[in-house]
Amino acid sequence: MAEELSIFMKEYKEVLESELSAVIERLDAPETLKKSMNYSLQAGGKRIRPVLLFAALASLGKDPKLGLEAAAALEMIHTYSLIHDDLPSMDDDDLRRGQPTNHKVFGEAAAILAGDALLTYAFQVIVQSPHYSSEQKVTLVEWLAQAAGPEGMVGGQMSDMEGEGKELTLEELEYIHKNKTGRLLTYGVMAGALLAGANEEQLAHFKNYAFHVGIAFQIQDDILDVEGSEEKIGKRIGSDTAKEKSTYPALLTMEGAKEALNKHADAALTALQYTKADPALLSALVELIVTRDR
Repeated sequence: MAEELSIFMKEYKEVLESELSAVIERLDAPETLKKSMNYSLQAGGKRIRPVLLFAALASLGKDPKLGLEAAAALEMIHTYSLIHDDLPSMDDDDLRRGQPTNHKVFGEAAAILAGDALLTYAFQVIVQSPHYSSEQKVTLVEWLAQAAGPEGMVGGQMSDMEGEGKELTLEELEYIHKNKTGRLLTYGVMAGALLAGANEEQLAHFKNYAFHVGIAFQIQDDILDVEGSEEKIGKRIGSDTAKEKSTYPALLTMEGAKEALNKHADAALTALQYTKADPALLSALVELIVTRDR
């Protein structure tokens, strides 16, 4: 199944990246802004969030390309968050996916505006899609705003910043990562399931699957911040320790963090069984997330 997932990811990464280039190219906007937006959009990465969306559609027998505009919007939101996270006033990072961060290339002001543009344009891309019904557009926009905003990613980021230098409880740490990292991953799964016509019961199980995938994703991130290599993950190692952030290895020990990683991976696979979907791609994605960059 790993080979099938690899082929699927390669195909739909290429489809997505072509779409991302097209949506930027058709903008009537200053060229420097478009270049800054496109620089970070095309910086690579596994595209896990949109791939989850495409895989959810495929798992219910639908053409993954049906999710193209929703996937592009999702990746635009994710990319804006990375641009802003890397700024000197936030995480102050010089590298992202092995390349200089946006503000190192275009300057801080242009990087901020590129992030702002990606955030707002994402919703326009969904609303202007010729492939979604009005009802689907409203739901997709509502879910994406919740996932990205103060009740989701931005709220998680604020809690993460406020938690620096403090010893958080496991519950507090899970809240941060459920929102900062997990909500956009969940959106990918849920958007794909929605566009595939999943019913309410199926959506609930897809959501449970995505919750555990999101926590597993962050636990592995924390592990890689200790055990990973800069060459493989494309950013500085040990930045969480330097910022005195609470992490799963710090709270649970490295052995405990790896046990928690496996527990959430198993819970995701269990939830997937109840979706009545073909589990092949989505279960392979769980394996990819928990073993990535080893």
